[in-house]
Amino acid sequence: MINNFNDKVAIIKDQFAQNFKSMKRNQVENPSHYNSGKIEVIDFIEDQNLNFNLGNAVKYISRAGKKDPAKFREDLEKAIWYLNRELKKSK
Repeated sequence: MINNFNDKVAIIKDQFAQNFKSMKRNQVENPSHYNSGKIEVIDFIEDQNLNFNLGNAVKYISRAGKKDPAKFREDLEKAIWYLNRELKKSK
């Protein structure tokens, strides 16, 4: 039983803190722009054993414009940058 105002405030603060932690964890672990298909990009990258450059290229291509539609071209340019870096390594 809640006896006074301070007890009510403490309960509300605790509930808020728990909800905030859950929301923050979801934003870190499963942001909406990561989940537009049947699998997450990281699962594909790991399944294919892609290295850093190739994995980042796949990531930027698959998410192009999803986090910020205005950055569609920038995302593709980042993918190209990683592909060019990988091509330089293979010379």
